[in-house]
Amino acid sequence: MADAADAAQAPKVSMYTAAYCGYCTRAERLLESKGVADIVKLFVDDDPALRSEMMRRTGRRTVPQIYIGEFHVGGYDDLAALDRAGRLDPLLAGERP
Repeated sequence: MADAADAAQAPKVSMYTAAYCGYCTRAERLLESKGVADIVKLFVDDDPALRSEMMRRTGRRTVPQIYIGEFHVGGYDDLAALDRAGRLDPLLAGERP
């Protein structure tokens, strides 16, 4: 029962992505290894308006662009750096950065 409560408090993870993006796949695998079961994937290669939204929100042009809750993590390298620094697990648990 504690797992359901933890999942209810965990922030939503969303990722601007593209169909054939190796870094996107690596980001998804890292997040899944941390127990993230549901990643909202926003495919920018299918939707130019979505790519424009991503660029406006992040100031970046490349994918992936990852959000944990309202916190913009950045790309895969940023996500991996957070993990190496020990800051990814607390962020996924809902703690503020």
